[in-house]
Formats: sequence, C-alpha cells, structure tokens
Amino acid sequence: MKIALIHDYLREYGGAERVIEALHDIWPEAPLFTAFVDGKSLGRHTQRFKHWDIRTSWAQGNPFIKKFISPLRFLAPNIWESFDLSPYDVVISSSGWFMCRGVNAGSRISQISQGLALKTRPQGEALKRSLHICYIHHPPRNLYGYATGSDLQKYWPVRAYAAVINFFLRHYDFETAQRVDYFIANSKETARRVAKFYRRDSTVIYPPIEIPEEISKGDALRTQGVPLLKREYFLSVGRLTYAKRIDLAIIASNKLKLPLKIVGVGKEEAYLRSIAGPTIEFLGSVSDSELAQLYAGAKALIFCALDEDFGMVPVEAMAYGTPVIALAQGGVLETVVDARSASSGQGPTGVFFDKPEVRELVAAIKRFNNDYKIYKDYHCYNQAKKFSKERFKKQVAAFVDESFKKHVQ
Repeated sequence: MKIALIHDYLREYGGAERVIEALHDIWPEAPLFTAFVDGKSLGRHTQRFKHWDIRTSWAQGNPFIKKFISPLRFLAPNIWESFDLSPYDVVISSSGWFMCRGVNAGSRISQISQGLALKTRPQGEALKRSLHICYIHHPPRNLYGYATGSDLQKYWPVRAYAAVINFFLRHYDFETAQRVDYFIANSKETARRVAKFYRRDSTVIYPPIEIPEEISKGDALRTQGVPLLKREYFLSVGRLTYAKRIDLAIIASNKLKLPLKIVGVGKEEAYLRSIAGPTIEFLGSVSDSELAQLYAGAKALIFCALDEDFGMVPVEAMAYGTPVIALAQGGVLETVVDARSASSGQGPTGVFFDKPEVRELVAAIKRFNNDYKIYKDYHCYNQAKKFSKERFKKQVAAFVDESFKKHVQ
C-alpha cells in the first residue's frame, strides 16, 4: 500500500502540524505534498520536518503568495491540481481552511472533464483509483462564518472581496468534499460541521496528544520527570491571532492583577503587547521541554478561542495536571469536564464561561479561585489520557487498513 500525505501548508506550528507529524510517524516513508514551506515563519520548528520527503507546489517559489495566502485563497484549486498523485494507492489529507481535499477528486478522466486536472490513478489501472481519506480539522472557517485569524471583516472592502471570492470557493469546497472517500473528523463538533456543510458522514478520531508518563506521589503526580511546581501563575498558549481571543485573557488579568504567561507568536502580538499590564509576560515560541515546565507550573490554562474545532492546548495542559478555564464553544465541551457538570466517576478538570466577554471570564476566574481545591491534578491527567498519541495512531492505522481493504474488493 503506497501512501501519500497532504497538508495545507507549513508556515506555523500548531495542532494541525502535530497531526501531520503523527501521521508521518505511522507512515515515515510517505512523501508529504504541501502548497509551500515557509521556514522563516516556522522558526525553530523547521527542524521537525528536516528529514522528510516534502514536495511543494509551484507556489513555493513565490514569496508574495506565502505572505498573502489568505486573500489569495482563490489560487487553491490551481495549487492542488498541479500535483500528480497517480502512483499512490492511498492519499491522506490533513485538511483545514486551504481546501486540500482538491488533491484527489476521482479518476483522471473525470477530473479533466470538470477542469480539475490533478492526476490520480484512473479507474481500471492496476487497482481502482486512489483512495482518498481526509482527516478534517474543520471546514474552511472563512467560507462558513466562523472566526478566523484576523478581524479584517469589519472593513467593508474586505467583506465585499470575500463575498465574491467565497461564493465560488464554497462551490469548489463542496464539490471536492463529495469526492472524498472517507472523512475522519477531529471532534464531534467538526463532524457536525461536515454533516451540515457537506452532507457527509464522518468518523471521529480525536487528535494526538503527547501524554507524559505518570509518576504518582501522594495525592499529586509528577509527569515524565517534570515535577508539579508551585502553580503561582496563569497560562495562555496558542497563536496570537484574533480567533484565539487572547486579548480577553490579558484584559481580565489586568483587572484582577493576575500573573499571566503567554506562549505563542502571531500577527496580533504588537496589539496584545500594547494592552498588556505589568503582570503579563510574553514568552514567544518555546521548546517542547520548556512548554512542559510551563504547563506543570501553571495554576490554570486560560483558553478563550472562538469556535474551536477541537483544541489540543487544553488537553495538553490537563496532561500535566493543570485545570482549564475555557470559553464554552466547540471542542472543549468534549474534552474539559466543567465543575458544574462533573460526576463521581470523573472529577472536574476546569470551568467554562459562556460568552467571549471580559466580565464573563473575570467571573469564571473568580469561581475557579474560590473552588480551587476541588481541581485535582490526577483528575486532569486521567481525562487527558483519553486523547493520547498512541490511541490516535492505532485508530487511524486501523481505519486506513480497513478502508483500503474495502476499496480494493
């Protein structure tokens, strides 16, 4: 079984990139096809992909496209159609907003007839056409009204441009979704979106989370040699973009004079620094070992992301015994156990706030501090174990094997 992996592009390192790394762990010989690689933006994370067989599109040599890929998203069909995947039995796409589902929409003949010239194996050649399995993180946010990395929609020229471009891209997105053989959704929330926008069923396999080894120590735990520290600060981890709403965490921390450490880089960094008070510390991009120490030392993670499809960061925090204060939207409703709904079988691992407003977050932080003793590190750890990387690899590998057997019958 010859496999090809597909990923939108490599420019930032986040949850989607952790997924493609896990897929590459399962099939290390599989080449990775991607629109482009931006080593400068990846920074230290470039080393993670150093020895991979990465095959980029014609967009790789165009710095203008790399910088302005969002407004130039109408180029997506042309980018994905430029790849020849005909030698591969199985194509596995890790798909988010850039619609890389277009890489494998059927046989060569049917695609050319529709103007989609990507070359996959034609019907009747050796085996049936290439099997396309799409691991979908979310349907493109910008096409369906979900929060994106910027707030540019408040400007009417941007709204007008988007209205025209997105009309055609929604059709393209729907068409390519119909040619996927199987969808794997990263959460029940994403599965609902796939059903809503594509009228397709999907199988939920949660993303891979690195779960450190547990070492019990009384009522507490240590994880993989990382001792739980004094837990004197709050933590925010994620891209510094509008959709993550880190400004809410900053303003709330300013009001309550809370120590807040912020991990991440992004286009909103200058603005976020401008509103940060003296108790806020920006740490930028950190190594995995540094992040582990930060998780282990935090009193709680503050997670304010809008319309989050899954949200790997809250689970990573819980893996180090750290509870979560989260906006009650999207995937966190499947991963964090709110104090108000915890059962005897599973203790609370966090507290939710209902609206992306500072006053709501402030109230949630106060509730968390008042009830701090009910949050046990081993409750958080046990909840995080349900989303382990080992589980992901086993489930995905089994799904691909079973799907391929059906495909060649």
